[in-house]
Amino acid sequence: MKRAIILVIDGLGAGALPDAHKYGDLPECNTLANVAKHSGGLNLPTLEKLGLGNIGKIQGVNPCEAPIASAGTMKEISRGKDTTTGHWELAGLILESPFRTYPEGFPQFLVNEFIKRSGCGQILGNYPASGTAIINELGDKHLKTGYPIIYTSADSVFQIACHVDAVALPALYKWCETARALLDENAKEHNVCRVIARPFEGESGNYKRISAARRDYSVKPPEPTILNKVEENNGTVIGIGKIEDIFVKSGITHAIHTGSNKQGLELTVKALAGDLGSEKDLVVYKEVKNPEISLIFNNLVDTDMLFGHRNDVTGFARALEEIDSYLEKILPLIKQDDILIITADHGCDPTVPGTDHTREKVPVLLYSPSLRAGNPGERETFADVASTVCEWLGLSYEGPGKSLISGKE
Repeated sequence: MKRAIILVIDGLGAGALPDAHKYGDLPECNTLANVAKHSGGLNLPTLEKLGLGNIGKIQGVNPCEAPIASAGTMKEISRGKDTTTGHWELAGLILESPFRTYPEGFPQFLVNEFIKRSGCGQILGNYPASGTAIINELGDKHLKTGYPIIYTSADSVFQIACHVDAVALPALYKWCETARALLDENAKEHNVCRVIARPFEGESGNYKRISAARRDYSVKPPEPTILNKVEENNGTVIGIGKIEDIFVKSGITHAIHTGSNKQGLELTVKALAGDLGSEKDLVVYKEVKNPEISLIFNNLVDTDMLFGHRNDVTGFARALEEIDSYLEKILPLIKQDDILIITADHGCDPTVPGTDHTREKVPVLLYSPSLRAGNPGERETFADVASTVCEWLGLSYEGPGKSLISGKE
């Protein structure tokens, strides 16, 4: 059986793109290098062995003369710097028009219609904010009134935060579905990328978001991606973490949500070992009998959600080191007919002003015991991953990008 494994380290940019200024980002943005520098150096022996140190100066990660993987970088050509845009391009779908953002909050007619349809009474917030900051700012009032906290960011997101003691999770998810339907109806003018459920818990002054209960309600991909290609060819597509949400289940045969990078990495180990079927939270959308091809797609969100957006350099560094320690367990499970691609979806540099994503190129590492390590250099699009996966799995591919293996378009 041929398998392709894509590990997305969320927010791990590798240097500002030439058009970063158009997105309000500084040319000094470089999530990976800056985290390494500001944390006093990274300890990533497995990623160093794979060749990560060959893509540029990364304090603590040395260049490797004989890496076991091909290591390079990729530019993003889609319009945007958000999670959905990045993942869609990795899967072969280029976004020509950016999703809309709301630096002044959402227009009143959308808010009024949401209140009417949801029956929530009123809302709190409706402005761009850090998620951890706004729940501490408005959490007490929310608990008294039961009104949802609505907020956005520099990304195209409609976020709804509710304390689990004030609004039960099913009700919060239903409100998010209501918001998604409303925005979809007005998509021509209000093409919002994601509605995000942000449940939290705790007491006044110490509110904490519940990562495992977060849900993303994304716009459905307007065209098929390589996930659909694998599924249509009777292959297995396993989405780990928020992959199922990013692609709105399109092309997914099996999915399992995660509450942390550690859980996502452990599930990847189980998937590679063939033990994922024992997980009680695994959702099977389509039974695939004796598949000859398989795609395992995992998003590791902690680097972005917990540390990048919170300007937590130390936490970001420790998360990378945790990923590296699990890669030591993952690599022996990569067989001759497997290919492992480690990459990212955008930047989220915690060392620069602001708490939003940064418009950056991303690293890409390509490993298989049956491939000789090469130097892919700087690639023109994230879609090279899609082309590579299809070539590896023996599927036709007519989308953008060139294979990292053969260079074929």
